[in-house]
Amino acid sequence: MIPPVLLTPEKDPMGKAIAEYFAKGKAVKLRVLSTQFDEDELPVAQLFRPFAAMPELERTALTLAQGRILDVGAGSGCHALALQEMGKDVVAIDISPLSVETMSLRGVRDARHVNLFDPAFTERFDCILMLMNGSGIIGRLENMPAFFQRAKSLLNPGGCIYLDSSDLRYLFDEDETPPTDTYYGQVDFVMQYRNIRGDAFDWLYIDATTLKQHAAENGFEVEVIQEGEHYDYLARLTPKAE
Repeated sequence: MIPPVLLTPEKDPMGKAIAEYFAKGKAVKLRVLSTQFDEDELPVAQLFRPFAAMPELERTALTLAQGRILDVGAGSGCHALALQEMGKDVVAIDISPLSVETMSLRGVRDARHVNLFDPAFTERFDCILMLMNGSGIIGRLENMPAFFQRAKSLLNPGGCIYLDSSDLRYLFDEDETPPTDTYYGQVDFVMQYRNIRGDAFDWLYIDATTLKQHAAENGFEVEVIQEGEHYDYLARLTPKAE
């Protein structure tokens, strides 16, 4: 089981950054720390981009999404707002309370402080969107069965998931072999904004071949819809007919 964690404002650095950017039109550095990589920064303005400024993979997913849509890890609500502008029906969820509050203020009509893996969340959808390396919320490869089981419980018959991810193999030199003791796409992160530091969390970047293998073992089919310019891709995940 994947724990259905919800953040509090005191442990919500990304939400704080999103709320501050919305209120003031600017934000300081949102720090991204890891035991595996050098410190990085997530540009907060990027989380507010309109449809026209989104990467092509995201625009494709939003265009293809139909029916009742669940936007997972919705952040500032940029995807949900784009879907609403298209006249589509969307529920936006995030574990960040400050992000959910900001989404509502920005005009997302149905924004909820919900974890995808909360068993009390029992609604059904025609399409689940997991964008901006949305596979990350799965955390680790051993969580894949729980993820697919959860997805089946949320999808209407004929429904699907649109998920994008990246293959981190590009981080290794051509003659360098990724580690074999653990999957190279499993990363640990901590985020910090001003004096708000979140707890460490696992994030999963999964290559398309590995995704297909785990999907097949758990009753799903995977079709790579589109490939990006930097080892990233958009996939459609569909439950196999029983």
